[in-house]
Amino acid sequence: MRKFLASVTLVLAFFQAFSQNDRKDKTAVTFEELYDEPYSVNKLFIGFQPLYGEVFATNVNAGFGVEASYYLKEKIDFKAHFRKSYSSSFFDINRDLALKDGPKYDDGAQLIQMSRTKPVGFIYFEAGATYHIKDFDISSKTKMVLYKNSYKGDKWAARVPLRAEVPCKVRKIYGARLGGIYWQSTANLTEALKNKGLDNTSIVNTENSAVTLSSTYVADANGTVKDFNAFGNLKSANVYVGGSMSWIRNVAVNFDKYEEGLDDGMFTAFFDIMFAPSLTLGNMTYYDPVSNVTSTYSAEAVKLNKIGFRAGLDGKFNRTLSWGYGGEIGYRPSIAGRGFFAMFKISLPLYGTNLDYKVESFGK
Repeated sequence: MRKFLASVTLVLAFFQAFSQNDRKDKTAVTFEELYDEPYSVNKLFIGFQPLYGEVFATNVNAGFGVEASYYLKEKIDFKAHFRKSYSSSFFDINRDLALKDGPKYDDGAQLIQMSRTKPVGFIYFEAGATYHIKDFDISSKTKMVLYKNSYKGDKWAARVPLRAEVPCKVRKIYGARLGGIYWQSTANLTEALKNKGLDNTSIVNTENSAVTLSSTYVADANGTVKDFNAFGNLKSANVYVGGSMSWIRNVAVNFDKYEEGLDDGMFTAFFDIMFAPSLTLGNMTYYDPVSNVTSTYSAEAVKLNKIGFRAGLDGKFNRTLSWGYGGEIGYRPSIAGRGFFAMFKISLPLYGTNLDYKVESFGK
């Protein structure tokens, strides 16, 4: 098997080398530098995010968002981000389940218990700043695709593009991050208790600890037993502190016989430690029409974890109208054992501006 794989590798390497050397258009190119200014980037970026997705152990959700970032000279940059689920039926999983969970019936199909706790929709807001500990540039290189207008259509699709290596400057930023986060979500408390070997009987009445929630209920006269899921509203106010590293290129060249080449990417990688000074899981209210009594139940049995971390990346391009991307993975302050999350987002369109509209004027 190893001999076979080695033979295949050698054959592929041979054909690749042969095909590259056989190309008639593989000739040296010359270029003229139009600009190479990694410090001349837009100050303000505002992006609309038509879709984000988040796999969150507390509540899987997806929706839309808005994000803005502002660069203040070479000293500090600010960022604000808001996102929320589109609706309960469009990937706000626990809120949707809580709304559909609805009334409970006894074996005579008589209403016995109904939740009066309104499940909240998933909302996330973040604002923070990054102080530039070190902001400098170094000599580097970038690879640009060689393109001609005659390559349009099928000709370009069937073509393996050539790339030219171009010298350029890369701006690097070592940053210290600080900010705050607020989010809220509906949480499935029954599932959280199961992970700890407990059930709904751990959720007790605030006025009489001997009264607890049941783990099951009889759904119809045939004796169909279903799980009784309890849902609560979780709200968190976090602070985060961390570090980041950014790479910024802003170079354009004019190739002979090819179209202009451009590399204006802005990329940031970061890592944060998160702490939630405020992490609350509200009490649940249930109404029993048989006794005409409304009771409140405490969620204190559900343990919370106030410490978390995350690693992520953000990318965009230094243009008036473009797109951006980002992602995070980590462990968020939340219900103990249910803090893992992974999130991605796309900004389209992304608007960038230098906020400089002054022009020189001279008297006649």
